Amino acid sequence: MANEALYYGTGRRKNATARVRLVPGTGKVTVNGRDAQEYFGRQALVDAALAPFKVTDTEGHFDVIARINGGGISGQSGALRHGISRALLAAGDYRAELKKAGFLTRDPRMVERKKYGLKKARKRPQFSKR
Repeated sequence: MANEALYYGTGRRKNATARVRLVPGTGKVTVNGRDAQEYFGRQALVDAALAPFKVTDTEGHFDVIARINGGGISGQSGALRHGISRALLAAGDYRAELKKAGFLTRDPRMVERKKYGLKKARKRPQFSKR
């Protein structure tokens, strides 16, 4: 156990950052010290985050230990997926499958800033003719 393989990956999405460790194991996922299902509260978010394992056929091969901060649960799920994908690159030659699924690309979409004179980024104040 002293010299067990350990793979690291950092994933980001929106304002969330996930620092991911992959340890050979049974497929247990721990996020911020809690079980992934309990942490995210929605199975869809957990499934989305664990998609890289399905694509590379490595389900149940690794335990995931992740530290996630920033953003909301959706962004955090995306960040975890990105981090797992990057860690899998170090674990084996899965680059082709991950790239084809689009899991290695950092999602560049961010929230647009609010502009002065407007209610939100693009929403204008109500117009009154008279």
